[in-house]
Parts: sequence; structure tokens; C-alpha cells
Amino acid sequence: MTRPIIGIIGNATLINDTYQTQAAGIMNTEAVAQVSGGLPLIVPADPACASVPELLEACDGFLFTGGRPNVHPEEYGEAETPAHGAFDRNRDAVTLPLIRALVERGQPFFGICRGFQEVNVAMGGSLHPEIRDLPGRENHRMPPDGTVEEKFALRHKVTVSEGGPFHRLFGATEVMTNTLHGQGINRAGRRIVIDGHAPDGTPEATYVEGALGFTLSVQWHPEYRAAEDPVSRPLFEAFGEAARAWARGRQPLRMSA
Repeated sequence: MTRPIIGIIGNATLINDTYQTQAAGIMNTEAVAQVSGGLPLIVPADPACASVPELLEACDGFLFTGGRPNVHPEEYGEAETPAHGAFDRNRDAVTLPLIRALVERGQPFFGICRGFQEVNVAMGGSLHPEIRDLPGRENHRMPPDGTVEEKFALRHKVTVSEGGPFHRLFGATEVMTNTLHGQGINRAGRRIVIDGHAPDGTPEATYVEGALGFTLSVQWHPEYRAAEDPVSRPLFEAFGEAARAWARGRQPLRMSA
């Protein structure tokens, strides 16, 4: 059969500080093509370009990528402050209703970093604007200097629930991951199960309780060397399997506990 079409949510980007684009990282497109076995399709995160119903019909699954702008705090009932950073309201307008529709349909999606946070907000949760400012928390942000390898290096453990979906994929309850984020989950959204934590208690892995399809999301960046990393590879493989199941007959492949 033909490969399932995976919509990769793009990010608004300026080339040479002048030319506006919608872009997705090559790490994401290669992970989808080479590990998930899907056909990557970059989706412009702009409601003027595509509606949620159109996207649901066009794609078999969706990858909600990381991105520098944050979900606007008004989406979870809080006022904007300088600590919340930059925003992309167009992306919010596409991803949040799309996630809710995907949960309802049982259509597969995989959330990464900002995508992890979007899933929580879409389901009614809230975010901390800056994890490192919380008592007892570590700095989870990307190192400001160094090579790509140094920025994406494994930096802390994540412990997942025994017998849960992440444990079943990893074959272990403790794994090593990178970390490149400033914000994180404050209040978990409706049906959001926090299934993995960093050593400082920061939520790192979630799924939607009772969802019919694949709804796994992680706060780290598994797209980096996804084909080689023993933690990343099973995530993208399982996501691809779920997308193929949907493409065959629009049947959800359940991954929750």
C-alpha cells in the first residue's frame, strides 16, 4: 500500500529576517519518512490556508512539532506576561481544535515539545511559563551554545509508569532523553494522563485517557537521530503503525493503558 500521509505542523519562519515561510525541521520529516514509514506533508499553521475538516480528510496522522513561539496563555485563561515569551496565534488556531477533533475521531497524532504542551492546552490544561523559575526544578532549556549534537545530547532520565504505554514501547520504566524546553505542564487537561516525569517532577510523557487512537506526546525531542536512538525509534514506529491502520480503514490503533 502507499505510505500513510503524516501532516507535520509547520512553524512561521523568517528567512534572512525578510521572507515569510512555513517550515518544518528536516529531523521531523526524516523521522516520519524513515522511521514511521509515512509520507511527510508540511501543514501551514495558518487557519487562512486550511480548515480542520480539510486537514482531517487530507492526512492519516499528525505530528505536532516543537517550535520557539509558545501557546498563548489566553488559551488557558491566563493573562500574557513577558515570561510567556513569543507567540503564534495562527498556530494556536489550527492545532488546538485539530487536536480535539483527532481525539474525538480516534485519528493518530504524536506531540513533541510545543506539541506536547498544545495537547495539554487543547484538553483544558495550563502551562508554567518558565520551568526553571519553580522551586526545586532544573533548567530544561536548550544550551545556548555548542554544536547541534551538544544541544540535543541526552541530559536527564525520564521515569514512566510500569505497565503503561510508554513502558510497553521502551521495554523499561527509565530512559534517557534530551531536553530543550522552557515551559511545561502546570495543570493537566481533561483526560490527560501524565505517564512520565523528569527527576525534578516535570511532566515529560502523556496520553489521553480513553482515547480510541494513538495520542502519545513527549516533552523532549525524539526526532533527533530517531532511527538510531532506542527511545525515539519505538515512538515513531508505533506512530507509523497507527497511521497505517488509519489509512487502511480509518480504524484507530489504541495506545493508551
